[in-house]
Amino acid sequence: QVQLVESGGGLVQAGGSLRLSCAASGRTFSTYGMGWFGQAPGKEREFVAFINWNGGRTYSFYSDSVKGRFTISRDSAKNTVYLQMNSLKPEDTAVYYCAVRGSQGSRYETRGYDYWGQGTQVTVSS
Repeated sequence: QVQLVESGGGLVQAGGSLRLSCAASGRTFSTYGMGWFGQAPGKEREFVAFINWNGGRTYSFYSDSVKGRFTISRDSAKNTVYLQMNSLKPEDTAVYYCAVRGSQGSRYETRGYDYWGQGTQVTVSS
C-alpha cells in the first residue's frame, strides 16, 4: 500500500509561483513513475505532469497548458515528488493531486494510476 500526502498549495496572485510537494510512504517509488493532475471546479481531473526514471535518466512530460511554466522533479532520498509552478494564471486554479502510476494505462489519463493523494488547493487570483 502507498500513502501520498500533498502540500504547498495556497492563494497566489497571477504571475506568482508555488511549489507543491508529494510525500510518499509505504513502499519505494513506483517503477512506472508518478504524475500530477489538476481538477478545476465542475471539471474532470486532467493531466498536468509526469516523471519517470530509468537507468539513471529522468524523463518528464507536461500538458501543453503548463509546458515551460511548470517543472516536475523528485528527491528519491526523501521519497518526494515536486511540482514547481511559475508564471501562474487564474486558469491554473484547481485542486492538484499526485498519483503513482500503475502498470497499465496511459500516463495522461487517471485510469493509468493506482494510488492518489488527497489533493491540495491552488488558487490564482487575477
